[in-house]
Amino acid sequence: MPQNIQKDTIPQGPLKIAALEGCREFAAEVDRYLVEYRHNSPLYNLTQFPLTGYCEDSYLIDIQCPRFGTGEGKGIIHDSVRGADLFILVDVLNYSITYTVCGEENHMSPDNHYADLKRIISAANGKAKRITVVMPFLYGGRQHRRTKRESLDCAVFLEELINMGVSNIITFDAHDPRVQNAIPLAGFDSFMPTYQFLKALVRTVPNLKMSKDTTMVVSPDEGAMERSVYFSNILGLEMGMFYKRRDYSTIVNGKNPIVAHEFIGTPVEGKDILVIDDMISSGGSMLDVARQLKERGASRVFVCTTFGLFTDGLDEFDDYYQKGFISKVVTTNLNYRPPELLTREWYAEADMTEYLASIIDHINHDISISSIQSPTVKINKLLEDLNP
Repeated sequence: MPQNIQKDTIPQGPLKIAALEGCREFAAEVDRYLVEYRHNSPLYNLTQFPLTGYCEDSYLIDIQCPRFGTGEGKGIIHDSVRGADLFILVDVLNYSITYTVCGEENHMSPDNHYADLKRIISAANGKAKRITVVMPFLYGGRQHRRTKRESLDCAVFLEELINMGVSNIITFDAHDPRVQNAIPLAGFDSFMPTYQFLKALVRTVPNLKMSKDTTMVVSPDEGAMERSVYFSNILGLEMGMFYKRRDYSTIVNGKNPIVAHEFIGTPVEGKDILVIDDMISSGGSMLDVARQLKERGASRVFVCTTFGLFTDGLDEFDDYYQKGFISKVVTTNLNYRPPELLTREWYAEADMTEYLASIIDHINHDISISSIQSPTVKINKLLEDLNP
């Protein structure tokens, strides 16, 4: 909840939110928090406040991306955005949205969602005062660096959006935040759901303690080390990591297959383990890590990832939960999740809607976001309640 520090600042412009079809339910919750913030703001009752549209019943605008019979699309904005501080929300991972091509039903891919995003930017450009793209899962983020003769998708898409007139890009737990070097003169912020992970665990896990004697943080691979180091430091816990030994002579589904996970760190025997990563894709490597931790004598294994994709389904997770290899899997609601996932006993949701509403409110006022980027104070308060 914003601390009313906005009372001495003037917003950049009237706030407008355009939510693409794949994230409208999520955007509606973000909008609900923003309405609550603004109606409780000291500015609400200032009759001399010069900006119209500050306190509205909703900041969502009506947009559409209809398609012709051939599958070609276009972007339409039905409300005025002239002079507005426009935030465009897109979930490039929502494969549940479909469209028709010559009578055949197709599911939206990340490429389709990205094309629709550009259509809405094109429809708004030249009218909106400022455009900010909120893309929780960074499109092309897993293709963030070039190691041989291959495309550099993430850098290309970032440059393309900036060239189209986008001022800021907001994302969460970017696979490699250094990709922002592709657009050094533009705004780029990658937020971490650390506090929301811990809240979800406290809410859903009985007898949870956060001390060196009872709990440990483990990185599932070398790429997740930075996230795990932050968790272990802020929680005051020991840390370990797995090293993925791969077969670099073979490529399967575009990746070098993992031969084995090698563990480095202090013994895990008898401890609860927090496994931290940015995403679960198929989940195979994460489940292998959980199994090895249990075989090494770990008490309970809690997996916390920002994005739960579950591209190979949920059956294997069900099996590992029944066998006791995993106790809880926490992901955010920043991307589409199949309805059956929400019914699983082993699943817990880290709700990010209030956090994103706070981010949007701060950016609209052009004030510092450092206080919400680093939730150390909130985490320390949570730990005090957890370990009295």
